[in-house]
Amino acid sequence: MRPIYKYLLIKLSFLLATYFVAVTIAFVLPRIAPGNPVQQIVAGLSQGSLSPELLDQYQKRLVEEFGLNKPLYVQYLEFLKNAFSGDLGTSISSYRQPVTQLIAWHLPWTLLLLVPATLVAWTIGNYLGARAAYRRGTLFEKTVVSTGIILSQIPYYWMAMVLIYVFAIKLGWLPSGSAYDPTLAPSLNWEFIKSYLRHYILPFLSIALVSTGGWIIGMRVLAAMELGSTYVKFSEMLNVDGEIIFRYVLRNSLLPQVTGIAIQLGTVMAGQIITEQLFNYQGMGILLARALGSRDYPMIQGIFLILIGTLLLANFIVEFIYVLIDPRIRLGARE
Repeated sequence: MRPIYKYLLIKLSFLLATYFVAVTIAFVLPRIAPGNPVQQIVAGLSQGSLSPELLDQYQKRLVEEFGLNKPLYVQYLEFLKNAFSGDLGTSISSYRQPVTQLIAWHLPWTLLLLVPATLVAWTIGNYLGARAAYRRGTLFEKTVVSTGIILSQIPYYWMAMVLIYVFAIKLGWLPSGSAYDPTLAPSLNWEFIKSYLRHYILPFLSIALVSTGGWIIGMRVLAAMELGSTYVKFSEMLNVDGEIIFRYVLRNSLLPQVTGIAIQLGTVMAGQIITEQLFNYQGMGILLARALGSRDYPMIQGIFLILIGTLLLANFIVEFIYVLIDPRIRLGARE
């Protein structure tokens, strides 16, 4: 087997093992907490005119229908079996609605926010970090590094609240929540796209600004180390144009940052879930918050199944790209 395939096979094995463990934890955790979702539904109905006998019958029927009366290991095996066949079950809180259908509606909104914000932050942050390192000792470096440190220490939800306060409440320039105007139906006409973009700006900035700070700091350190390399000193002795040296420094410093984007995706995803709730954005964050609030087991399992799978797939793609652009990985695998 070629070394590159062996390396990728090992990485894929680790990712599958990680996925299995993470999905198991997501299945077990909600169930070991006291109570269950059916009890919450029945508690809500007990405020009405239904008799205790009817409520008891209704509770028993729901418990049997969702399989909550079965042993935990049976529920787990059925969950794995159904998940492999693409069936994530029926939502308990949104009765009769398949979990896959609800996730299929909310997931694109999250990806449309997460992917562009991460890529823009990665691009701008790395460029500014490398430029700051190259112009070491100048006002530009001090300004960029100070800004990067401040931004990187700000929690996503705090940035979101500041942006809402300034641009939505005080200035009134942008809407404070939702992914689009509630009076419009999602479509590809210009009115809806314009509304979507206006609602998109603040959630996008709250994620991209904080992420940019982290990339600036990381790249500043890597580029500063690269500037001490022999080829940089030799190029400076030969009076090679500074922009050419900068491009070489930037390119060579980017390799660790490619790996970093895979690690950063998990952090950004966690921050985005809270951000979506603050903006009432119709993404997976809202769906997960509702599922956790109502203890909706099938929905919680389905959301974590998709989110963890998406993050691990992104990690694997980054690993593959890293192998392609860095020959040292291939040589290391051969050894």
